Parts: sequence; C-alpha cells; structure tokens
Amino acid sequence: MPAHDAARPTVGGAPLITLRAGPGPGPGLVSADLVPSRGMMLLRLRAQLPAIGEVDLVVCPPLDEAVRRLEDPRDPHGDAGFAFGGAILLPFANRIAGRLSPDGRTVTASSPYGPLTLPANWGGKAPGAARYAMHGLMLRTRFEVVEQAADRVRAVRLGEDFGGAWPGRFDIEVCAALTPSAFQLTVAVRNTGEAAAPLGIGWHPYLAIPSGRRAQARLQLPAAARALVDNYDQVLPTGAVVPVAATPYDFSAGAALGSLYLDDCFTQLAASGQASARLIDPASGYALAVSAAAPPVTALQIYAPPDQAFVVIEPQYNLADPFAPVWTHRDTGMVRLEPGQGSRYDVSVALRPDLA
Repeated sequence: MPAHDAARPTVGGAPLITLRAGPGPGPGLVSADLVPSRGMMLLRLRAQLPAIGEVDLVVCPPLDEAVRRLEDPRDPHGDAGFAFGGAILLPFANRIAGRLSPDGRTVTASSPYGPLTLPANWGGKAPGAARYAMHGLMLRTRFEVVEQAADRVRAVRLGEDFGGAWPGRFDIEVCAALTPSAFQLTVAVRNTGEAAAPLGIGWHPYLAIPSGRRAQARLQLPAAARALVDNYDQVLPTGAVVPVAATPYDFSAGAALGSLYLDDCFTQLAASGQASARLIDPASGYALAVSAAAPPVTALQIYAPPDQAFVVIEPQYNLADPFAPVWTHRDTGMVRLEPGQGSRYDVSVALRPDLA
C-alpha cells in the first residue's frame, strides 16, 4: 500500500489517488484522479491535445471547490459525487421510487427480495414532485487501496451491507488503469451474504466536449429503443419502451446534439458484446468512446442539457426504477446474485481522433 503523501489533497481523511499514463507517440491522456473515500469515483481525467493544450475530459470544478463539495456535511449521502467527475453507481444505478416516509427521509419500494427502505436523496423540483433514491448507496463508501503503481490502482471494500438497506453482503473490488489512449475501470462484486441479492452497477462520467461547442457535437449510440419518462423533472419511467428509428432520438449512425435536451435511458443495444457510445467533437478533432461489456450492461442513460458543454454517458445494468410495477413482466436488467456468486462490470473511455 502506498505511503501517505501529506501534500496530496484529501477527502474524508484519505488522499486522492493520481494515475499517470506512460509516454505515448502523440496526443493522449496524461492523468486521472480518483477518490477512495467517495466510492472510488473518478474526479478528473486530463489529456494533452495539440493546439488546445492540457484539458479536462470530465467536468470537474477547481480542485479546492471539488474537495469542499465532496466533504460538505450537509450532503450525508454523497450526492455531490454525481454532480461532476465520474461516480460508480452500486448496488443500483439510476432511480428507485417508492412510498415516502412521513419525515421525507426514506422511500420504501417493493421488490422480489422484500421491501427496500432507501434514502430519499433526490427528486423532482416542481411542487409535489416525487422524491426517490438516486444512484445507489456507495457514493460515500471508503475503499482501502491495496495495490498502486504509477498507472494503475486496486482498492477493496469487504463485507459491505449498506447499513442493512439492501439485501446481501458484498465484497467489492475496483481496479482502474490509465494509458495514453484510455481510462479503464473494473468493478467486481461478490455476494458474501446468506441469501440471494439484486445488483445493478453503473458509471456516471461527465464527458466534456473539448471545444466547448455543444450544438455541433455528435452522439453515436447502438440503441434501438428508449424508455419513456413521465417528464424531465421527475424522470420516472412510464413502462413504455419505444423505437428510436425516424425520431430525434435515433443516434445509431451518429447525429448532432443541436438543442435537444436529453435525460433518457436507451436500451435494446446492438448485439456486439459491447455497449458502446461515442461523443464526437468535430470542432476539436477528437472523440471520446465509451465501451462496456454487454451483457450485463443493458442500458445507456444519457444526460445532456443543451446549455452545458458535456454529455453524461452512463452504461448501466438496469433500467430506471427497476422494481416499479410499470415494468410488469419486463426484465429490467437487475442481476440476481446467489450466495457466493459474483458479477463484473468493465467500462472504458478512450480518446480518439475524430475520423467520422
């Protein structure tokens, strides 16, 4: 285990981890910062690009502000972790709605594993909008770094039971590696409890558009359908899954973002063994390619407000609100882990010249 470096910024008493890529033949990734005390989230990913210089490829405020927000005592569930950078979402991605407690602090959802009482840490902003659990239970989880080299790190969290809020007990291992061409992340989970448990995993990177010109940036997705939502405030699924062909949401061949607002869950991914997406920035001449193993990844949540120069591309196991009755008999992508069984989530983001 690496020695403590007093000069390194800390979050939750643990120093940030900085990975550095080895020298490459040309432009490429140079460094990645991760936060062990916040679920091994990716904080920053930096690249050197000709004619632009060193740029952030994931959106992050200045380091001192990012640390302040991550340590804010008014944020007990770690919601700041999915406001920038790239949070790992576990044991579920996206939203889970349910019956709100009288004090407004929890929601209780029905599931095949019994009732789940989860923190109501998010919700719509309109009066009367639903509150729900958002982006898992690992946003403030502290990992132990067990191996570290200049360009890679391995960290573990053993016996995690999420305070009893989720069925099962889990050993979780996160490995991250950086090369000049790609950042790679692996999350391996094993159910060490005595009963079957559900599992969903996702990743939530705020991918920056290097040129800052959002309208001309292009998105390419291998998805044939998207799950409809009630509105873009609550963003809860209706249970309808509709084809994207011949609609503004068809990005199968790549399409400019223009002024389209996106907070949509895309599914029915191409059967290639990879859930892949590309954010192409013709103005800078570069693209960011996100790839994850499919299955278990069955959906790509895309969040892209038209007034921001980023696109969040979230490869995830499960559809939003996976236990909601609106899904009737549809498989929503949650993995069932029997005692002793494990699941592995592999995802990468690669920097490539824009050849489209």
